[in-house]
Amino acid sequence: MDNDNPFDGIPFFGDFGKLFGAGGEDHWSTAKQIAVQMATGEGGDPNVDPSHRIALEELSRIAQLHVSEATGLDSRNAIVVPVTRTEWAHETIEAYQPLFEKLNASLSKGSGNEIESSDPMGAMFGQMMQFLGPMMLAMTAGSMVGHLAQRALGQYDLPIPRERDSEIKVITRNVENFGAEWSLPSQELLLWVCLNELTYYTIFQLDHIRNRFGTLLMEYVSAFESNPSGLEEKLQQIDMTSPSAIEDLQKSLGSPEVILGAMQSEEQKYILPELEATTAVLVGYVDFVMDSIGQGLIGSYDQITEAMRRQRVEADPSDRFIERLLGLELTQTQVDRGTAFINGVIERSGTSELSRLWEDSKNFPTPNEVDAPGLWLARLDLPE
Repeated sequence: MDNDNPFDGIPFFGDFGKLFGAGGEDHWSTAKQIAVQMATGEGGDPNVDPSHRIALEELSRIAQLHVSEATGLDSRNAIVVPVTRTEWAHETIEAYQPLFEKLNASLSKGSGNEIESSDPMGAMFGQMMQFLGPMMLAMTAGSMVGHLAQRALGQYDLPIPRERDSEIKVITRNVENFGAEWSLPSQELLLWVCLNELTYYTIFQLDHIRNRFGTLLMEYVSAFESNPSGLEEKLQQIDMTSPSAIEDLQKSLGSPEVILGAMQSEEQKYILPELEATTAVLVGYVDFVMDSIGQGLIGSYDQITEAMRRQRVEADPSDRFIERLLGLELTQTQVDRGTAFINGVIERSGTSELSRLWEDSKNFPTPNEVDAPGLWLARLDLPE
């Protein structure tokens, strides 16, 4: 039978295919729709308040001067703009799309092995995953980014590089809501966010840092192995003819391992230490810069920083979903590790040596050096 959908003759699989559309559909348009729908929520997504736009423009100029002075790096060309949740979700899907496509390629490659299986059900399910995998991934990506848009303050809530010289997006509605929740001064909180975003932005403008981090992320997501058994079990429990099928699906699939049939591979266990070390140093350095600037610039700095710390380390498991998937889970242990490295360097040689982190790709510490800053300093001082 000549049919683009190989599962039309199988009630369960056929219904699932029809629910998410034909195999040639633009799945990333679907992902954006899901992300925007979740980001908007029941209360809608009002336009940016003009007063927020004016305040952000003024505060970002102040932040740029201080970040450039503290880091020794140029951030003068940075443009900070206020956006709605919808705009943030739409552009974040585009920014993360290469990572999700690389993940899809790794899982599709793995699921292809199922087609050769002598087990008829295994072969059929492997074929189904090749057909539905991109749709499942698009739905997952849209859901995760939409969820992030509800709470993210800026674009570096997850330290993932964006395109060079891209604008820095701040969701001023979320900043306002966060400030109200924690009783924080709105202008000081907005300045704190500008400082934080500009520090990440400035570091990621360095080609060797952006390339190093981007390469590690790509290597990690491309090394997942396909393990569809958990997904198969979940899918069989859902009535795909029900009007609530999509909602039921989202509720029942609660982890990357289940929803995408993704299983951590041995290769990832070798990649993860370097990715975690790189993330720890980056976060530790940004926190150091924030402390060095914020203590003398923002009256409520300590109060804001504590509120941000609690949001970061006490996140809901659903907030950790995308972090786990990309190998970027920012636990308190990770944060403390980065802080200990930065403090260890300063105790041994002062703050000036920190600038060597950004001078050359060879200067970045290895995982062992992150835990022993003296070794890192000793290596840099060795004659070439």
